[in-house]
Amino acid sequence: MTALVNPAEVEFSNIRAQGPGGQNVNKVSCAVHLRFDIAASSLPEAIRERLLALSDQRITQNGVVVLKAQQSRSLEQNKEDALRRLQELVDSVAVLPALRRATKPTRSSQRRRLDSKTRSGQTKAMRGKVSE
Repeated sequence: MTALVNPAEVEFSNIRAQGPGGQNVNKVSCAVHLRFDIAASSLPEAIRERLLALSDQRITQNGVVVLKAQQSRSLEQNKEDALRRLQELVDSVAVLPALRRATKPTRSSQRRRLDSKTRSGQTKAMRGKVSE
């Protein structure tokens, strides 16, 4: 199941980037904060639930994804990078995890397990004090 993020539901705010950049870094706001409200989005219900269930530090307790993009010196490239990262986050929960089927251990694997427990128990019993 693929779900595309609607760019109209994303809120951008321009901020000043951190790090080196000379005099330009103090004047130009080229970094981007992206805010995406999961509950108010047009994503399918199943994907919204899985996004909200994620324990990701980029998702606030109110269910808002906040991403900061400042790799490039271009505002447009940073916006594209933030949108791409948001889409990757949505795509990561769009894939259903494989269902685990419970299986019984084979009789021989049970026997091997019990034999190894017996052997290790015997080894530990030999570690006691020597009595004459």
